[in-house]
Amino acid sequence: MLLQFDKVSKSYGRTKALIDFSIDLTPGIYALLGPNGSGKSTLMNILTDNLKADGGTIRYSDGSREGEDVLKMGVRFREKLGFMPQYPGMHGSFTAERFLWYIATLKNVGGHLKGRARKDYIAARIEEILEAVELSDVAHRRIATFSGGMKQRLALAQAVLGDPQILILDEPTAGLDPKQRIAIRNYISRIALNKIVIIATHVVSDVEFIAKEAIFLKKGVIVDRASPAALASKMQGKVFEVPASEQELSCFQQDFHVVNIANTEEGIRCRILSEAPPSEKAKPAVPTLEDYYLWVFDGNMKA
Repeated sequence: MLLQFDKVSKSYGRTKALIDFSIDLTPGIYALLGPNGSGKSTLMNILTDNLKADGGTIRYSDGSREGEDVLKMGVRFREKLGFMPQYPGMHGSFTAERFLWYIATLKNVGGHLKGRARKDYIAARIEEILEAVELSDVAHRRIATFSGGMKQRLALAQAVLGDPQILILDEPTAGLDPKQRIAIRNYISRIALNKIVIIATHVVSDVEFIAKEAIFLKKGVIVDRASPAALASKMQGKVFEVPASEQELSCFQQDFHVVNIANTEEGIRCRILSEAPPSEKAKPAVPTLEDYYLWVFDGNMKA
């Protein structure tokens, strides 16, 4: 399976949202990272045909034939997509189960079967997915009574219903508690073995250990892309843990890039990103993908 973006561009008036975006994606999880306005939502909306690109092409191949332009594929391509928008619209009067039956009908889930066999197939898939996103116990509750986190998990459930080959997830863990985030993260990782999964998120830690590749977008341009481990390693020797008094902390914040402050029994400790040790008391720390994200998008690296 191959999804190819070739010089995809999009502008809103004088603002360039995507500039010659080109990349080849194969099965696995891809983290799409960047600040607001970097082009993430524009890219996802173009891929889902909710927005027309100004130029470039997107081609898809399932391995059995040469890549086809997804616009020319039309419905044949959209049937392969599962999309979880950041702000999904749902019928509040529906129960979670009824909503998924509605989505299953729209997606023609189990279309290869007839009658009772199809109904049993859909029912089994819905039960399986509701359990995976931890909504089995509220399957018959109206969506209007759901919390934000519950709606978020239901949005993921409708996206994966029908076993799409390409899964596009916009902020999939927003509003979830730590336990739910881990469950959803593990579920996404499990189902991604034979899918192309694109996750746009601001929660870098959610993708650091499951993404095959992280793609850093800045003002519509890919500024870096590699495995999370390879990107984090670029911060080797640039991340420090430093003990500080309140007065020293104020100076550090003024002179360096302080990304974390912790009050411990031993006193204040701060995490600093710097080309050189910020003080004699500084000790090297193990870098993370979030460190590199902050380094790139807070102006420490030129695009």
